[in-house]
Order: sequence, then structure tokens, then C-alpha cells
Amino acid sequence: MQPRSWSSSLTNKTSKTVKGLQVTIMGNENGTWIMYGVEWEDPECLHTVKDAIAYINEVGFLPLFKNDIPGFSLEERTVPEYWWCGDPKVDPWEWREELARSGELAYGKFFDKKAGFISKKWLPYFANYRREGYDFDALWDDEKASRRQKKIMDLFEEEDEIYSNEIKARAGFGKGGEKGFEGTLTSLQMKTYLCVKDFRQRRNKKGEFYGWPIAIYTKPETIWGYEHVTSRYSESPEASGEAIRQHIRDVYPIADRREYGKF
Repeated sequence: MQPRSWSSSLTNKTSKTVKGLQVTIMGNENGTWIMYGVEWEDPECLHTVKDAIAYINEVGFLPLFKNDIPGFSLEERTVPEYWWCGDPKVDPWEWREELARSGELAYGKFFDKKAGFISKKWLPYFANYRREGYDFDALWDDEKASRRQKKIMDLFEEEDEIYSNEIKARAGFGKGGEKGFEGTLTSLQMKTYLCVKDFRQRRNKKGEFYGWPIAIYTKPETIWGYEHVTSRYSESPEASGEAIRQHIRDVYPIADRREYGKF
């Protein structure tokens, strides 16, 4: 893989070798956002949604954007110029909507409070490790969940999927109400109690669609069933966490403990 970046500023870059692949290490410089990636002709380049699903299932889990582990992101496996181009065939930002609704992957803020994907196979490991073996009701009963988290999760006792703006309003966040909606919603994703199921436009009173597609949240159990999501509860959370760390070491041996510890 011959990595490349897309930006008006291309200074201060370094490189590392990851599984025999040369990966460019860059970042936000002087307020300029720099995208990382590869050429379209590169054999490691992901060209379609199907390619992305296959790769994520192969590696098990993958952040959306570049992070401290070189090569460990969808961004670094795609063409930089195609991000936000608006063509769903080649735009990885558009892909995330199809990936979320595919039913093959969980999408949400799972990695250091940032967006990414977890395969069906690996979701039970994350659920057991992040939840420490607790269903949300048990977490609340043991006084380990916040009142804000409870107000959001109570909504999903009545409905399987809810628009993000509706969650905010119905759980009492916003002007004159609870504070910290985004942080609370992120914390529930980090613990794998919620994920993004789809992105859809809202409807007006006439039933007409309008505006940009927005996130629709659900519980992973709604997608894959309770038995599957909790199938690692029989082992200790520490064992599931070590399985995740070992998998990162196997797939991305360049990562050190400080880097994969965040995940």
C-alpha cells in the first residue's frame, strides 16, 4: 500500500511499516484538516461498500478515521479526494450510512469516543468487556449508571429505533432541561448499549421527507438478538478485553500498549 494524503499542506510527515505496508503518518497542521489514504489503483484500496464490509469483517473492528495506530481506520484504506464528494458509490462518508443499515456491522462511537465499526463476531467481546457483564437494568440497579443514561435507555423499552433529535427531546435534554446530551449518548455507545442503525431524513406534518439524513439509534440486541450480543457474558470482562487487545496486536503489531489501550 502506497499511502497518500489530501490537503493544501503536506509538511512534517513521517512513515511507519505496518504488516509490510508503508503508512504515512500526518495530522492537522496549522488548522488545515488532512485526510489520509491510498491511490485508487492500490491493491489495498477499498472501492465499494461491499469491499468495506468484507474488510471490517476480516479485521473484526475498525475506526472510521485515522487514530494513533497506523493503518487502523477506514480513512487510511480509501481515496482521500472522494471523502464528502457526495457520490455514494465512492464516498466513504456516504458509505457509513449503508454500513450502518447493512445489518452486518455495528456503527457508533466505540473507539475512544469516536466513530467506528464492529463486526457481528466481535460485538459480544466488546459488549462483555465494556459493560462488565451488566445489562443496563442491572447497571442501574447497582447504581453504576447515571440518571441521564437511564432517561435515554428508558425510551428503548418502548421502541426499537429512535431518531437522535427525538431522543434528545423526549429524554428531557436541551433548552431548560438536562445538559450533556452528546456526552451521555456517546457514553452509552462506548458501553455498547446503543449503536446507529440507520440514517434517514425526517418527515414533516405532511409526511414529506426533508433535510439531511440523521442518525437513528437502536440497541445492538435489536439487530442481532440478546443471546448473540451477550454470548460472552459467561467469561470474565477481563478475558474479553484481553481477546480484543490480542487481536489488535495480531492484526496491527506496530501498536503499543498505550495505543491499543484506548480501544
